[in-house]
Amino acid sequence: MKCDWVRQNILFYVYNELEDDARYEVEQHLGRCPECALELKAARKFHATLSEMPVAEPSPNLLAASRMRLQEALETARPGRFWQRLIFEPATWLRQIRMSPALAAAIFIVGFGGGMGATYNFLSARGGEGVVTSSVGPPVNEPLESSAIAGIRSVTQEPGSNQVSIKYDTLSTQEAQGSLNDQRIQQLLLFAARNNYNSGVRMDSVDVLTQAPDDSRVREALLYALQNDSNPGVRLKALEGLGGFVRQDARVRDGVLRALLADENAGVRMQALRLVEPMKADSNVRSVLTRLSQTDPNASIRSQVRTMLAQMPEMD
Repeated sequence: MKCDWVRQNILFYVYNELEDDARYEVEQHLGRCPECALELKAARKFHATLSEMPVAEPSPNLLAASRMRLQEALETARPGRFWQRLIFEPATWLRQIRMSPALAAAIFIVGFGGGMGATYNFLSARGGEGVVTSSVGPPVNEPLESSAIAGIRSVTQEPGSNQVSIKYDTLSTQEAQGSLNDQRIQQLLLFAARNNYNSGVRMDSVDVLTQAPDDSRVREALLYALQNDSNPGVRLKALEGLGGFVRQDARVRDGVLRALLADENAGVRMQALRLVEPMKADSNVRSVLTRLSQTDPNASIRSQVRTMLAQMPEMD
């Protein structure tokens, strides 16, 4: 066994992540290789140091932003490299499978799951022949763990009512129906507004959430969409839901002012400007407006801001 392979797997050995046969091979090599034994000693010291440090839990906003960036990156990733390696370098991956039973088991599971998924899609494509569609899962009012949701497929609201239907993926696509007051519906809407890779679904989710902005969780989700969503239409919809709280909620006012200063879309900045106009006498708002009158890249916004400032009385 080569030293390179052992050193690549020493951390797995320290964390007890190796299969029994691979672990045995590592131990045999370590008994006759002083250099790798020193590498093991350093890895164990590193592990002990990390174990003494406190573990910080990621904030919900950081977790949601990370998921969104990952989903967008997966959408734009260029396929092909893995399959090229699989076809043109069979000796490499066969050797990896031989040395790692866990990898072989994972490949088997993925293959089995892919076969089941392909069968399901094939039957669904035939128009539902022999397929029974059902909504499997906990009752609507039972709390839902966001970690169990893979993605939201669609959000639809029954016209003229507060009844919402949401299709979401776990291991398979499911559907939940209920009113805006149902806890499960609210959780799914909040998840879709923060995490979903489909901008149309995020738009629909934020649109429904704007009907209940009094909920602090909803307001937080709207602020998150305003500050982080890549789609300007979603950000505009979030501003619409937050408009009634600019005066009474300092966090909302600060979020709208940040959008006014930093949003790259002129339409979003213009809408934010309309929301803060009634509060132009506030010192923070006035400071932002003064800055915008000189720095905003849009001539129409600069002109409107200067008009607003000219209409204000001079401060003593």
